[in-house]
Amino acid sequence: MQYQSLIENQKKYFNQGITRDLTWRKQQLKQIKAMIADNESRWLEALDSDLGKPALESWVTELSYITGDVDHVIKKLNKWSKKRRVSTPIVAQPGSSYIKPEPKGSVLIMSAWNYPVQLVFAPLVAVIAAGNCAVIKPSELAPAVSSLIAELVPKYLDENAVNVVEGAVPETTALLELPFDHIMYTGNGMVAKIVMTAAAKHLTPVTLELGGKSPVFVDSNIDINIAAQRLAWGKWINSGQTCIAPDYILTTKDMVEPLINALKQQITLMFGDNPKTSDSYGRIVNERHTERLSTYLDSGDIVCGGEFDIAAKYFSPTIIKDPALDSKLMTDEIFGAIFPIITIDNYQAAKEFIVARDKPLASYIFTKDSAKQNDWVANISSGSQCINDVIMFNAVPELPFGGVGPSGMGQYSGKIGFDNFSHLKSVLKRPFLKDLPVRFAPYTSLKFKLLRMIR
Repeated sequence: MQYQSLIENQKKYFNQGITRDLTWRKQQLKQIKAMIADNESRWLEALDSDLGKPALESWVTELSYITGDVDHVIKKLNKWSKKRRVSTPIVAQPGSSYIKPEPKGSVLIMSAWNYPVQLVFAPLVAVIAAGNCAVIKPSELAPAVSSLIAELVPKYLDENAVNVVEGAVPETTALLELPFDHIMYTGNGMVAKIVMTAAAKHLTPVTLELGGKSPVFVDSNIDINIAAQRLAWGKWINSGQTCIAPDYILTTKDMVEPLINALKQQITLMFGDNPKTSDSYGRIVNERHTERLSTYLDSGDIVCGGEFDIAAKYFSPTIIKDPALDSKLMTDEIFGAIFPIITIDNYQAAKEFIVARDKPLASYIFTKDSAKQNDWVANISSGSQCINDVIMFNAVPELPFGGVGPSGMGQYSGKIGFDNFSHLKSVLKRPFLKDLPVRFAPYTSLKFKLLRMIR
């Protein structure tokens, strides 16, 4: 399977300079927004088909996220794309120095299945804003969304600049053999290593948005009902299939039972007595992942939920108290509806627990203690953080999104996304005025002294 002509045609088109034009970029961004808005019901149907997503949840986390992102980027694009003046030292005077953002070329976007609309079009917004062409590879695990992307993208976007390739491993492997100018991959660490290995053959830069076990520390001095409401929403939105979902909770002995009771209350308030019949609760992406989650249930004491139906791809909101720390529940990213709660002695013990493990994509703390808040930000390394909430940093368009260490590399969203998919070219401009002779050979002791003085 060969896609060589695809990238060759894109690079020919790119070299014509069409995508560099800001008017073209803005028009394509407007077309992305139109594609989402004009076909809202079809997107919602596809998301329901692939993941059982409630319409409101799909609109908030996928559709309106993209349209809002487009509006923000169009508003800021002129400013982001301008020359960025920097100071010029005396040794390069007279002269002026600046940074000029320029597009890289052709970008491969490899998307994930859990937010199959957002994770295609949020990177694409940044890629187009920076003036690039793109090849989109949607996830085959969300087939309804993938098919809709393949149908609509050619109708709304410039076919010379944006192309869709559907498929699974063979198609992905073939694409990775090509000399893209940047690769954006969202998914797991195992595949990320394959992507990096393939990219290294062409010295192609990569952006990797991965995951990990995003921890939560819950202090004893909080409003427990507000905290539980925010935690329950963040954990069970999309049935836990969110890369920045809180993965597990660390809290002290006196808080464990009150927190469990508060979370149970929130589950009932949000999803009713039987979440399986709730219009507000989604499904696991496929039977294989539902079965995977079921194998975690013997890791500890199930204090809430634990029901599942593999054929229906249903897994109830579940809380497990004090699971074995060497169990797969606590070594793998859960990416599902199970919420472990682990008893620890104090804040310091929670910190030590987290620092001893891989750096996560997100980390969360609930406390009124400003010293602990400041210490958390200073000493817990993660891609992003929230204090007294979860996930909501993703609603701030100018906060960059990305991991650190095993949870990813590179960032996008807002200006950082524009910069990520741009080459920030350094330029020094000088007039034809005679230079000081100190710069040129022959080198003398006097010139050496003068250079020391001006440096």
